[in-house]
Amino acid sequence: MTLDFLMKDYVAFNHWANELNTNWLKTKPLELLDQPFPSSFPSLRETLLHIWSAQDVWLQRLQGHSPDSFLSATFQGNNLELMEGLIQNSAEFRDFIASQNPEYFSQKIEYTHTGGKVYRQFTTEIIQHCMQHGTYHRGQIVTIARNLGLTDPPKQDYVEYCRRVRGERGERVRE
Repeated sequence: MTLDFLMKDYVAFNHWANELNTNWLKTKPLELLDQPFPSSFPSLRETLLHIWSAQDVWLQRLQGHSPDSFLSATFQGNNLELMEGLIQNSAEFRDFIASQNPEYFSQKIEYTHTGGKVYRQFTTEIIQHCMQHGTYHRGQIVTIARNLGLTDPPKQDYVEYCRRVRGERGERVRE
């Protein structure tokens, strides 16, 4: 398995997991997304918005831009628009990474943080951070949802993705 394959697969997993998660939430009363619950963010809505907002900033940085603010500062859409925006951004992230050649994954990029500090990091570090960040907060979504009475979250970890994408025997797709 190459680094190129792994990064592209990890971003495809992120899109799959975000889509699975939001499709599940869409089957529930949407007002539950606004129900306050103590966590890193005060509701399911705010957690979803944070995932999208951070993912969007990292995608822009990987594309050579340095945004000076987060989407969460200005987003005014409803809960369905929020979930659709997250999925669309996840697909854009997946498609951008899928279009990169293997050399992209061994280079460093420079970006300016929203606080003004300039950083230079490997693209793989940024991709891995962003994908793990989404996984972390999707776990919080499951915990919040369970505490709000939603007891049927879908399995959405990486191994489940591999099994569904590659079959029950875990056969690797072509690189």
